[in-house]
Amino acid sequence: MSTSDMTYSRYLGLDRLLSAQDPISDQHDEMLFVIIHQTKELWLKQILHEVALAQSLVRNGDLVPAYKSLARVSRIQSVMTQSWDILATMTPADYLNFRGVLGSSSGFQSDQFRRFEAILGLKDARFLKFQEDRPEAHQALADAIAAPSLYDDALAQLAAAGLPVPSDVLSRDVSQPYQPSEGVEAAWLEVYRDTDRWWAQYQLAEKLVDLDDALLTWRHKHVVTIERIIGRRRGTGGTEGVAYLTTTLEKRCFPELWSLRTKL
Repeated sequence: MSTSDMTYSRYLGLDRLLSAQDPISDQHDEMLFVIIHQTKELWLKQILHEVALAQSLVRNGDLVPAYKSLARVSRIQSVMTQSWDILATMTPADYLNFRGVLGSSSGFQSDQFRRFEAILGLKDARFLKFQEDRPEAHQALADAIAAPSLYDDALAQLAAAGLPVPSDVLSRDVSQPYQPSEGVEAAWLEVYRDTDRWWAQYQLAEKLVDLDDALLTWRHKHVVTIERIIGRRRGTGGTEGVAYLTTTLEKRCFPELWSLRTKL
């Protein structure tokens, strides 16, 4: 199509986009539920787009240009967190009117969210089973689990700059969950104790903490919203609902960037 024939709706594919909402019940609030979750998936698509660029830049040693994409991701995360307030306008009675049509579906199964977690270093192959009916999504998640995380690449750059990152951390099996290291903490402590010398690494660290902070804030608001709507009952998809979500509040993508603060 010639750009002279381009319209707002054609450029954005609005007919396809606005026909993607297909509530199953006749309950008014189901439309909100669908749109909230579809919007989150669109934002996750953009997050993955930005993180891919940032990780490529970090891997190539271009730390400063990576800051823009990482900052954009943390702001998108803030918007996603705020969207829980919109969902919270739905009362328990509203939700229970259509909850049955959700069957075994659950946000727990979001492949894009699990890819984001994996790229940040929270690797968990158990989530692959939820994508067995979607080969492309399954492969994308498997690839994210198998590849070095953004944190792996950041640590490799610390080592390349001459900081004492332990060799066993640099050569670890990156498909496995990252385990905190005192040696890595010591390397980051050097950065934080001499920020003028290690300014690029220091700013990268703070951008990573922004992501982790925003993810934790999102998780906390998720817990509060779900408890407000369904209480402590089990979630759809067989999850333990609030009980499971509460355990995720303990997760840290970049643990040494939190623990070092106590030792400064």
